[in-house]
Amino acid sequence: MITMAQTQEINIPVADPSDPYANPAAMPSSADRAPRSFDIEAFAKPDRKQEDWRYTPIERIEEFFDVFEPSNETQVTVSMIDGSPLAEGVTYAEGTVGDTGTGIVSKPNDRVSAVEWNSGKRAGILTIDGEIDQPVLVKMHGTGKDLDAFHLSIIAADRAHADVVVEHDGDARLAEGVEITTGKDSHISTTFIQEWNKDSKHVGNQRIHVGEEASLRHSVVTLGGDVVRIRMDQDFGGEQGDLNMLGIYFVDPDEHIEHRTMVVHNHPECKSRVVYKGALDGKGAHSTWVGNALIEPTAPGTDSYELNRNLVLTPGAIADSEPNLEIENGNIIGAGHASSVGRFDDEELFYLESRGISENEARKLVVRGFFGELVEEIGIPAISEHLMNVIDKRLARGESDAIAQVLEEK
Repeated sequence: MITMAQTQEINIPVADPSDPYANPAAMPSSADRAPRSFDIEAFAKPDRKQEDWRYTPIERIEEFFDVFEPSNETQVTVSMIDGSPLAEGVTYAEGTVGDTGTGIVSKPNDRVSAVEWNSGKRAGILTIDGEIDQPVLVKMHGTGKDLDAFHLSIIAADRAHADVVVEHDGDARLAEGVEITTGKDSHISTTFIQEWNKDSKHVGNQRIHVGEEASLRHSVVTLGGDVVRIRMDQDFGGEQGDLNMLGIYFVDPDEHIEHRTMVVHNHPECKSRVVYKGALDGKGAHSTWVGNALIEPTAPGTDSYELNRNLVLTPGAIADSEPNLEIENGNIIGAGHASSVGRFDDEELFYLESRGISENEARKLVVRGFFGELVEEIGIPAISEHLMNVIDKRLARGESDAIAQVLEEK
């Protein structure tokens, strides 16, 4: 049976094996070889030998590898950020996966996203038209540890201007699919915040389509959860698109936080910036960032850059950072990438301590400065202060844990 989602699907060109240059946009790319399919059997079960899963603790999320019956207990509420009803030009409707407005941005691109599509019963469709004065808030609250799935589609019309904040908290084991479509000459920001309780698991897949002459600021802030793995795949729908992807993560002991970005430049004169920063505090804290950027032959005039910085606060934490850039077009403005994993700057700490600031307070100031620029760039004052307060609490909790460990050792 062909669903409405499949009839609306954006078809990806298929290369001719006998003449790969006959359709340059479909040339095989080492940065983007994954199949695209609604069929679970198109994807092998993940294992550490597969490139996309080699950093992931797959034994901790294996319940997401096969179709399951969702609990449908995740609470979803949608309002303006001040709690008022949705403004004129914003609509939200909840239906089922496969309804019109879902499955319109590419297809699932790994096993867990195909499982989410085939397991999920609930889909929320948020549409935006016109200039919206204050941010829209989608609140997703986990109420238990039973497996659940939810699919969210955000659709912005041509020339729409709006901010959307999606907050996750509570207790959950959630498979989440997100589709973002922005119309021509629209200016949209989306901010996804994960503040799950300690034992929660969240496997997310986001597929993003940026319209012609449109701009999208896409931010991800992950501040809690036993395992959180979010993959984001994006392409452009026309010339002069502008994508700005920001990421912030703070990883506590024994947590695994993983973000994967895939930016595809497939139209001329588009620009992308990917900047992710993370801090890790405590033994067993593990972060993974894998950034892929692909510049296709059809994208002259591309300007692309990706950056990842990791600050390791204590011994025993591990940060994996892997930027990948593939260029199939020599006519570009620029393309680059950089990543680093480091500890505190001793000179910076010494400078602060020499001016009477305690070591603990100096550490807080350094971390706040590390994250502060990105928090401000997210550009939503209503959540900026909250995010910095959460980061301060994480640092304070790390200090308490460290003191407790010293006392136990004595």
